[in-house]
Amino acid sequence: MRRRGAAGPGGNESLPFVSVPSGVCNALSLDIKASPKVRAFVGEQVLLKCSFKSSSPITENLLVDWTYRPLSGGQMETVFHYQSIPHPTTAGKFKDRISWAGNVANGDASIIIQNPVFSDNGTFICSVKNPPDVYHNIPQTVLVVTERGKLTSAALLSILVFLPSVLVVILLLVRMGRKFRVLKEKGKCGYKKSSIEVSDEMFCMCELCVLRFGLKSP
Repeated sequence: MRRRGAAGPGGNESLPFVSVPSGVCNALSLDIKASPKVRAFVGEQVLLKCSFKSSSPITENLLVDWTYRPLSGGQMETVFHYQSIPHPTTAGKFKDRISWAGNVANGDASIIIQNPVFSDNGTFICSVKNPPDVYHNIPQTVLVVTERGKLTSAALLSILVFLPSVLVVILLLVRMGRKFRVLKEKGKCGYKKSSIEVSDEMFCMCELCVLRFGLKSP
């Protein structure tokens, strides 16, 4: 009998036999999905989504951990833990600011961050273990906190200057429309416009041209 590892008749060594436990295949069948990037606004709560699929039934042994690494780098820190019930962190910058928004029965392990600030920018990782499914991919979510856009002083000034001009143009158009309608009715009766009415119409036209093309009236 040839010993394992000894050279065979052809001079080749036989490879050692390695058995693979059947449970390993099942342990690799947990898949986690999370948004790669989430944008938030200062002071407005933000949802960090995390979903998972497991080949094993959901039990009370299921664990969910959310960890965080700041944008400046450093060690990962656990900011949320779930096992049967939520266990938010009781210390650190996220104390009293993270709440559970998931439902493990539906494969949801999402959380909500209240009152985000600029210093919250960083990477969040959602980890789920549902024994015997304990091995999984590691999706990362980058949180970007910004401030909602506000009107600049230049934009506000432009609005304040442009709005009155629009109102004046509208009023002039309404006024001219009424005059033309009256003159049209008078024209049907053979009425001739006076020089005063003609000059008034020309004045309205000049005002409209000034507002339209930015000309200055003399």
